Amino acid sequence: MAHVIGHRGAPRVEPENTVASLRAALALGADGVELDVRRTADGVLAVHHDAHLADGRAIVATTWDDMPDHVPDLAAALDAVQGAGVVNVEIKNWPDDVDFDVGLGIVDRVLEALAARPAAERARVLVSCFHLATVDRVRALAPDLATAWLVLGPVEPLGDTTTDPVAALVAQAAGAGHDALHPHHAFVTPTLVEAAHAAGLAVNTWTCDDPERIRWLDGIGVDGVVTNVPDVALAALGRVPSADPA
Repeated sequence: MAHVIGHRGAPRVEPENTVASLRAALALGADGVELDVRRTADGVLAVHHDAHLADGRAIVATTWDDMPDHVPDLAAALDAVQGAGVVNVEIKNWPDDVDFDVGLGIVDRVLEALAARPAAERARVLVSCFHLATVDRVRALAPDLATAWLVLGPVEPLGDTTTDPVAALVAQAAGAGHDALHPHHAFVTPTLVEAAHAAGLAVNTWTCDDPERIRWLDGIGVDGVVTNVPDVALAALGRVPSADPA
């Protein structure tokens, strides 16, 4: 059965990517959580999805002392989810973002933070990123950590009718030594799941909140469903959510 992974925690219960949200996801019975990491001006790893704060300030131009109190650093977030079966740490590093780190130094900072955690905790961490070179560096520097490539889905090369986009995507992820492929649920098909599994890749899909779709994804064999509503996902899979975390 697919694992239920709280997207930025349980954002329908508590503000996303906060300690409260991460704890709420586990309190609801989620198997794990997903969280996002960016760097501040002074190099602290802030758990935040967008490159800018709600007031418009770029996180990369803001020192940690000037960050809002509700934004945790990575260490605090990891402390909050020590009981999780899986912790998906997504490194936010994309060329179009204001904080794009072309030198990939953010990888080194994330790995330093994870190296300080107990071995049993590290074994439950899955590091992902849309930027392939970023997650490739994680794989190269910390081969003991599980890694995943985040994608929208297979893309057919323009004008190329000979290349199988599913096979090409799977081959690229597996060839780089990653453990999982993370496609958007709209692009997930039985063929993609079968091909990924044949190549030794897990498939964790994002971000699905529809019970019928969640059941369908589970039926074709996805390994994990990232969702904003862990309780809804658990119920859809015939599992009883835990009590209201509030």
